[in-house]
Amino acid sequence: MATLLHLDASAEPEDSRSRALTAALASAFAPGNTVVHRDLHTDPPPHLPHPGLHWAPPLRTGGAPGPAAEATQRRLIGELLDADALVVGYPLYNYSLPSPLKAWIDHVHVPGLTAPSPISGSPLAGRPAVLVTTRGGDYGPGAPNAGRDHATPVLELILGEEMGMDVTVVGVGMTLAGRESPERARSEAEHEEALRHLRELGSRLGRTPE
Repeated sequence: MATLLHLDASAEPEDSRSRALTAALASAFAPGNTVVHRDLHTDPPPHLPHPGLHWAPPLRTGGAPGPAAEATQRRLIGELLDADALVVGYPLYNYSLPSPLKAWIDHVHVPGLTAPSPISGSPLAGRPAVLVTTRGGDYGPGAPNAGRDHATPVLELILGEEMGMDVTVVGVGMTLAGRESPERARSEAEHEEALRHLRELGSRLGRTPE
């Protein structure tokens, strides 16, 4: 049996494209496995309340965080370390991450616990992480917004380069195109292709080694 940590960060509870896409992966993963779903919008982590939480206890200097803050961080890190795979769904808000997702990153990226260090090794190295991003406009090469997605590169850096996870990005653009807009058909086609790809990924990630 494998475990998937499923994170959603959209503020839209019902018609969210990113939620629909992560749900497709989770549904394909679920048979015979465990899915732990954390809704970062409805149950957001607090902003990091103490600078010591940036480090594992043996690496800290200065005062200690309070017990409640320690417990919150342990719970979030424990969910990540216990998962065999991660899927994160997020829309692009003001060219960047939804703030609850940033707070989650601040809690779980910890040298000495999750990020490589002499005392922790690389506990997440090679684990799959699927980033599912939805963007209201066109952020492709040559588009006016090309290079203005400041969310996905941060997650690729933290989860991939820093924590060593095997990151896959699945994106859908033009989600704010009007129903009569010529870009609407493109957005719908990207959505359908992303659904297909995520179902395949979920099924593959859910297969435990024999």
